[in-house]
Amino acid sequence: MSQAYTRSMKRLMEQLGKLPGIGPRTAERLAYHLLKETKEQALALADAITAVKTQIRNCRRCYNLSEQELCEICQDASRNPSVVCVVEQPNDVISLEATGLCNWTYHVLLGQLAPLDGITPDDLTIESLLKRVEHENIKEVVMATNPNVEGDGTALYISSLLREKGVRVTRLARGLPTGSSIEYANKTILSDAIRGRNEME
Repeated sequence: MSQAYTRSMKRLMEQLGKLPGIGPRTAERLAYHLLKETKEQALALADAITAVKTQIRNCRRCYNLSEQELCEICQDASRNPSVVCVVEQPNDVISLEATGLCNWTYHVLLGQLAPLDGITPDDLTIESLLKRVEHENIKEVVMATNPNVEGDGTALYISSLLREKGVRVTRLARGLPTGSSIEYANKTILSDAIRGRNEME
């Protein structure tokens, strides 16, 4: 990095460059933008980042992001607690909620099975899901893992565990292209997938 930068600017650019989609030029532009901001505006950004890292945790029940023991969805009495939608990551919850069709609760796995990468069932929240099915009055589990090899494998593994518990297991319809991610699907595609969900075999 050029000697024209001060030590603190170099450090800021290096940290910004670690963010996804941020290359060296973008990191430089962002660093200069922050330098031009007022001290109050720059510190407000720093405070927001600090709050995200210190106040957000996983919901005790569903593992969605929350600033309390239970997330807002789990606390919502208008939700149908008998239907649980299983997703891989918290951002999948946001995408599904944007359709306006979901009155269910969620369970976030915090990943997907990937044996080649060393990710096994013990690394996910599958055991907690099974306990919820045993102790809560859950009638349907909607598998909304991503439509790719790992997501399908995760859904099949979980459905095999749930089948013996007598709960209905469905999968989002294939309006979702194979190999895609729920996070990037548009509302129309997700709406069709939710409405057309079918039984898992």
